[in-house]
Amino acid sequence: MMINRGKVPFTWVIIVFLLGALSFKVYSEYSTKRELKVSANSWDKLMLILSQIDMHYVDNVDSEAITEESIPLILQKLDPHSVYLGPKDLQSSEEQLVGNFDGIGIHFNVPNDTAIVINVVPGGPSERTGILSGDRIVKVDGVDVAGVNVNQDSLVSKLRGKSGTFVNLDIKRVGIDNLLTFEIKRGKIPVKSVDVAYMLNDTLGYIKLSRFSRTSHSEFMDAVSHLRESGMRSLLFDLRGNSGGYLDQALLLSNEFLNKGDLIVYMEGRRRARQNFHADNSGKCKDLSIKVLIDEGSASSSEIFAGAIQDNDRGMILGRRSFGKGLVQEPIYFSDNSGIRLTVARFYTPTGRSIQKPYTGDDSYRDDIFERFKHGEMFYADSIKFNDSLMYTTPKGKIVYGGGGIMPDIFIPIDTTAVGSLFFKVTNLGLTFKFGLHIADKYRSKLNQVDKLDNLYKFFEDINIEREFKNYAISNGVRFTNVEWNESRDLILNHVYAYTARYSPLDDKAFYPIIHKMDNTIKIAIEQ
Repeated sequence: MMINRGKVPFTWVIIVFLLGALSFKVYSEYSTKRELKVSANSWDKLMLILSQIDMHYVDNVDSEAITEESIPLILQKLDPHSVYLGPKDLQSSEEQLVGNFDGIGIHFNVPNDTAIVINVVPGGPSERTGILSGDRIVKVDGVDVAGVNVNQDSLVSKLRGKSGTFVNLDIKRVGIDNLLTFEIKRGKIPVKSVDVAYMLNDTLGYIKLSRFSRTSHSEFMDAVSHLRESGMRSLLFDLRGNSGGYLDQALLLSNEFLNKGDLIVYMEGRRRARQNFHADNSGKCKDLSIKVLIDEGSASSSEIFAGAIQDNDRGMILGRRSFGKGLVQEPIYFSDNSGIRLTVARFYTPTGRSIQKPYTGDDSYRDDIFERFKHGEMFYADSIKFNDSLMYTTPKGKIVYGGGGIMPDIFIPIDTTAVGSLFFKVTNLGLTFKFGLHIADKYRSKLNQVDKLDNLYKFFEDINIEREFKNYAISNGVRFTNVEWNESRDLILNHVYAYTARYSPLDDKAFYPIIHKMDNTIKIAIEQ
């Protein structure tokens, strides 16, 4: 039987054509019959699409994965601060603000490929077990974590766990050949929001607040009480780099300084009626004069506090223009331990300023800080242009502006005086930080005996730390001239002193007083 492959019978052409037309007709009729009505509520269309995918899509769909990827994209279309947090991210976010978490109570860094304990939380599980500053974490529950490029986040997750559970650490300690094994029972670890509080001089106290956590007000008042015992009559309150946190803590702290009836802030949104927050005259800091330090990293609750102090003519704001976040997020939690932070209102300072900087949905909002550098705002106050339509007046006649952050009463530029090429070299290589550990290892017994700042400086002098660092830098491939060294000497040694201090029992109580010696903003604040 022969088959003619060169020709197709005309009859078959007709049949194929009819089948094609029939299939198109069937598909068209099917589509017409399944036309779904979209209601006036435009969200219904989205729900309809999802339900149709669920009922009719040709293959199985990983609906959980699609949901997890879609929610952030939807929220991004709203504003820069409405966000979705998966279970792990939500837990981490909550721990930072609530004021404690379950863990073993150590602070560590991974400068190369091994985690090194900087210090242990006083009274925490690690201190009670015998972990020391400078210990290297080699194994966690028998699994190698040193020399295998385990990242810091992964190691944190291995060390944290529910209170009452145990974790085994194999530790390498300087001066001991064999590994030391510790079984540590996890417990509740407090998270400080007051980084440090000390006296700058006989009457001026200093408090640095890193975030507005659930315990910030009580921590702050404890710090104030101790500083008063040392003679404090005025306060320098440092909110630089403080990105915010709980609104109620900003209200409580503002209330400590304001008089009865003073407006702290008000909020208003499409579905939120205006809500005013006033001081109730119960504040215990009304007798203190106050100066507040802010910068481009001060946001949200930091701006509420600074705005309340500035608009009520209560104190002086110094530094650089704050971030410009005037949107209020409300947490919404889901049963799978995820959640969203949804913007529900704007907040306004007592004079009526909205300090939310503009957002247009592109990268300009994210790149705003970089743009401030480009057009010179970090260095020159007159580079900042204000819109006269956003001008407001405080009760005593001071002019303030809305439209994007709190502008300080006294502008203080970034200080680049001693930032020479050598400083960039050693900091880019992380040498000032790594050198602190080098000195701590080399002089561990002496450093552990330091109990006062004066003794720390005596320790630096005794070991000739300047010579030590020069040799360390050269051994790490850094070459420099005497001119280059003299240009950046003071700033480099300031960082060297501060980072080395973190490995002493003084920790932040020495770190901040040392680093502040080269802090131009604090110098000017003291002079003012």
